[in-house]
Amino acid sequence: MPRTYLRAGPAREAARRRLRFLAGWEMLNVPLQEWLWFQVVGLPLTAVNLAGFGAFAALLVVGAAYWALKLRQLRRGEPRLPGRRHFATARAVLPVLLAAVVAACAVAAVRAPGAQSYPGLAFGIFAALEYVNYFHVQLMHDNRADLRRLATVGFRRSHLARDLRVTR
Repeated sequence: MPRTYLRAGPAREAARRRLRFLAGWEMLNVPLQEWLWFQVVGLPLTAVNLAGFGAFAALLVVGAAYWALKLRQLRRGEPRLPGRRHFATARAVLPVLLAAVVAACAVAAVRAPGAQSYPGLAFGIFAALEYVNYFHVQLMHDNRADLRRLATVGFRRSHLARDLRVTR
């Protein structure tokens, strides 16, 4: 019997639309957030702020890649996520890099508190939360179905974490 995600119909098209939106929104957020924080708000372009933002932007790109490849998997009816090994590598490497960025930003925030360092630390922390959201537990709940599930069941494994657990 075919898997549920392979069946044709309105639910499949809705899933495709959602995946296209998520992939596009994550990629759009990289330049949008850069423009918002560094151009509109005017955060200083310090090494700390750029390092934190770079970590945050990198996680947004990982998210966009995941949703785009998930859409490809759905379209082609593939049983496994394309690029799965790359995501498994990212899951192992990113915590080390994120820890280094957050630690460096925290040290900088202690040494030079204020707009020169606090935003970089905040970006680094948001990057770490995005890592958890993508690779472990779904933290983002932006629609009624997600909120209903959160209220009744609690947090659940993220989509990418479930895809990485597929062994066949």
